[in-house]
Amino acid sequence: MDISIFTDKTAEPTQKDLQEQLASIYPLWEQIAESVRKKYPKPKEEWNYPGKNYGWSFRLKDKKRAIIYLLPRQGYFKVAFVFGQKATDQIMACDIDASIKEDLAGAKKYAEGRGLSIEVHNAKPINDIEKLIDIKIAN
Repeated sequence: MDISIFTDKTAEPTQKDLQEQLASIYPLWEQIAESVRKKYPKPKEEWNYPGKNYGWSFRLKDKKRAIIYLLPRQGYFKVAFVFGQKATDQIMACDIDASIKEDLAGAKKYAEGRGLSIEVHNAKPINDIEKLIDIKIAN
């Protein structure tokens, strides 16, 4: 089951909790969050608890929508986005890893767009995540 490492509804995770749990990959979490902050100054940042089947997740938002979701897991984390059609078309036309394009193309289409999540175990996907942040903010 794909669930957050933080499951206690009564205990919103702290930065210390996150650092302890993510250990060596915590700096990558911070790098991604800081990238959003640089490209979209002063985003709304919040922990969210959608239910016991999901646990806690973190999101950075603009005025109306989430820019990015960060989902802590055991030994890694996921970065998730929702892209509308215009952004999806831009992603398909750019030089992002083919597996990301395949995942996005295969994602179910909802009213708000297509969801995409990328597992982060190391720095390998960071450049693609940076490009996705740019596309998300531009659309």
